[in-house]
Amino acid sequence: MALAFHQVDAFSDRPFSGNPAMVYRLDAWLSDELMQRIAAEHNLAETAFVVREGQAWHIRWFTPTTEVPLCGHATLASAYVLFNIYKEPAERLDFVCKSGPLSVTREDGRLWLDFPAIAPPAVAANPQIAEALGVQPVEVLGTNQLFVVLDSEQAVRECRPDMAALAKLPWLGAIVTARGDRHDFVSRFFAPAIGINEDPVTGSTHCLLIPYWAQQLDKLSLTAYQCSARGGELFCRLEGERVKIGGDATLVASGTLHLD
Repeated sequence: MALAFHQVDAFSDRPFSGNPAMVYRLDAWLSDELMQRIAAEHNLAETAFVVREGQAWHIRWFTPTTEVPLCGHATLASAYVLFNIYKEPAERLDFVCKSGPLSVTREDGRLWLDFPAIAPPAVAANPQIAEALGVQPVEVLGTNQLFVVLDSEQAVRECRPDMAALAKLPWLGAIVTARGDRHDFVSRFFAPAIGINEDPVTGSTHCLLIPYWAQQLDKLSLTAYQCSARGGELFCRLEGERVKIGGDATLVASGTLHLD
């Protein structure tokens, strides 16, 4: 069996920036075990698999070690592949995933994710959080992700977590964020518990980041920068109970996986 794959740098208008994702458009689902092994072989933060079922594309995402319920950058990458490689004619693609319905639209050359807005509740004081992150939080919130507000962009950029300690905390990952110097807000995302020490650019974390900063800054349209080593710029809108996350994408590789 031979399967075509496409590697896309999401949230970037040039190669070797943004967040790389591998995309497979399948005619039918592979076994969970095989998809996980394929993701481990590519060893990127996310490998996405999409299958057309009815009018919607069903999408699943795998890190090198586990399946995750929601991934923004690999959804953006998948939409880029469907639009540009497989020539989907519509200006909107509807996806179904374990977290519910999603969509991606093309607007003036940019791709826009439509994701649920999530307002994280406060987290009880826990000295292990500051110890694991190596920083003193201004505010700590969280859902299945830890959401830590710091006092400056510099503090976000200089954050050096203890990955082993962070992986032991009862959250899938940790967002650190602050007001930006040139953007409305900045962030980074660490998830050693699911095999990703630091994700270069994370669309799904902006489901939490956009509502928070929209309230803090009293504005519905925001610019964001995820200041990892690769870095990526995101254009953000809060629209009621949904967030719109806009970004560019760049194809960097295509090939064939041989399973015989």
